Amino acid sequence: MPFITTKDGTQIFYKDWGSGQPIVFHHGWPLSADDWDSQMLFFLQHGYRVIAHDRRGHGRSGQPNSGHEMDTYAADVAELAAALGLRDAIHVGHSTGGGEVARYVARHGKGRVAKAVLISAVPPIMLKTEQNPGGLPISVFDDLRSQLAANRAQFYREVPIPFYGFNRPGAKVLEGVIDNWWRQGMMGAVNAHYECIKVFSETDFNSDLAAIEVPTLVMHGDDDQIVPYADAGVLSASIIRNATLKIYQGYPHGMCTVHADMINPDLLAFVRG
Repeated sequence: MPFITTKDGTQIFYKDWGSGQPIVFHHGWPLSADDWDSQMLFFLQHGYRVIAHDRRGHGRSGQPNSGHEMDTYAADVAELAAALGLRDAIHVGHSTGGGEVARYVARHGKGRVAKAVLISAVPPIMLKTEQNPGGLPISVFDDLRSQLAANRAQFYREVPIPFYGFNRPGAKVLEGVIDNWWRQGMMGAVNAHYECIKVFSETDFNSDLAAIEVPTLVMHGDDDQIVPYADAGVLSASIIRNATLKIYQGYPHGMCTVHADMINPDLLAFVRG
């Protein structure tokens, strides 16, 4: 399997398929590159080079005791992009991966990035503060940490239910999707996943968003039970100078998986536009 080794010795697993303009996919917590199966195959079949990595501590990548914060996540992506010689790339991030895209593009992407996409993403900041009164209280994230520490395997059976909106009336529950979420989560390191809760909830991306100059598509479902759209996608699009906002009525956090038939064509239109 292909890996790069970062400056601190961490091995980062990646997939790299096809040729043409590169599209780089950044996964959410606590998943892996496999969460992008529907998009990777779709864009490969449309003539693009598709790349996705497992964040450190996640999936098949190394499980170090350090570097579980957004600056290092973005630096790992920068090392991957340099190793693969990526130019004119489109970076697509879901959830925590959207934060990773924002920081990477702002700090490392100059001359390498053509466009960016933030899907159900955590920026500008999830935590409720005086400056962000619409955010979620710290107790929400403390509860996530407590459940993770108490019984990660059971916790990872429960999270996919609201993640994909399977708790909504009339929703078709896809057991394979739940199993695949659990499989990906359990591949990673519990310490990395625990630390990443702080990363996705408390990292402030306001300055990153303000620094992004490339065209950016912001996509969010208005029934997102994980990252509420009004304090995330709507605010992010108002900060990024060249952003397009698209809100999907009734769509959940994991809309890339359960509504790939709608999301993929919209992504393609933006990529081609």
